[in-house]
Amino acid sequence: MARRFRGESTHKVDAKGRVSIPAAFRRVLEEGDPDWSKGLFPTLILVYGGKGRKFIEGYTVNAMADLESRIEDLKLGSKKRRYMEHTFLTQSLQVQVDPTGRLVLSQKLRDKFGITNEAVFAAAGTTFQIWEPSAHEDNATRMDEWFDEDDWLDDENQMVDPLVLLDTASTGE
Repeated sequence: MARRFRGESTHKVDAKGRVSIPAAFRRVLEEGDPDWSKGLFPTLILVYGGKGRKFIEGYTVNAMADLESRIEDLKLGSKKRRYMEHTFLTQSLQVQVDPTGRLVLSQKLRDKFGITNEAVFAAAGTTFQIWEPSAHEDNATRMDEWFDEDDWLDDENQMVDPLVLLDTASTGE
């Protein structure tokens, strides 16, 4: 089983847009890059497309290859395929981790997402997200409001383990 991105952390962004990638994230990027070997620096793909997206999404080379394969399965010339190609292929870029474990966020990306002095790296399993800190905080608040535990916990059973939600994973509920 492939490694997954886990956790969140805030990192300084310098004037040139360089930001350190969490060390654990770098291990996942190394494992997910078929061309990586000891002494080399892993490649990753940053996706910045998608209407309303308030974060940059980082993919390993392998995860992007899987996504590209799924996009290629869509009907050629279809609206869905064109949208997916535009969002994940056109509005993305391939970057390499530098020798100090950093990546460079271009001025265009920093301006688009409002990233100035700090960036939050937030794991999402097979991908990770790079957020402007206050946007990340706002998103966390919206998630708490969107997924209100009271909606699925009854008054008598307030100590339910959230893992019970996985019982419905195969049904998509």
